[in-house]
Amino acid sequence: MGRHGSGTIFMTYCNLGCIFCQNYPISRLGEGYRISFDELSRIMVELQARGCHNINFVSPSHFVPQILQALPKAIEMGLSLPLVYNTGGYDSVETLSLLDGIFDIYMPDFKFTRSDVAKQFSQASDYPQVVTYALKEMHRQVGDFVLDEQEIALRGLLVRHLVLPERLAGTREAMRFLATEISKDTYVNIMDQYCPCGNLIPPDSPLARRISREEFREAVRIGKEEGLTRIDSELY
Repeated sequence: MGRHGSGTIFMTYCNLGCIFCQNYPISRLGEGYRISFDELSRIMVELQARGCHNINFVSPSHFVPQILQALPKAIEMGLSLPLVYNTGGYDSVETLSLLDGIFDIYMPDFKFTRSDVAKQFSQASDYPQVVTYALKEMHRQVGDFVLDEQEIALRGLLVRHLVLPERLAGTREAMRFLATEISKDTYVNIMDQYCPCGNLIPPDSPLARRISREEFREAVRIGKEEGLTRIDSELY
């Protein structure tokens, strides 16, 4: 949101093993390069100088200590933008508790609600349990999503839900959890851009195709039916 973009910093690798990752070269192949703490501090400040609206750490879960090490110097250098924790949702409450009062915006995925699906496609059978605890902790820290008058994000929780073929994402259960256990005002981005990526999806897998228009329409409809009031999608 806004006109000057998000100051995005991709962290190499990921703590999940999704076979359909759209950032496959970074998350699975390790594309990236090593930098020092001082360099990370400077990158944040340089992104601010370019006019970015926030500093957006993508897949930060396994780099939390390094981020926290670099932040004080960045702040000394003038960093004042909101910080975004852009994650797959597979985050422990213990890790998130270290970030209380530091990150302004949490932007997690809510990928799956079934353990068997999470194990098969992301190698994390405990994902449904972990993500629900994480979402509660994130919301406890920052509350519902807040935008200014220019629709620039300031603070809060924004949940992304990628619709998968054959209802594998468990959209009904995910939307119900958000509405009943988090907040009916949870800002939810229901996404339709799923496509088979990487080289790990067998041709006979249900994930070997894009979703249909009706599958996406159904997901948006479910979000409304479950009582969510802030759904972001091209159909809403």
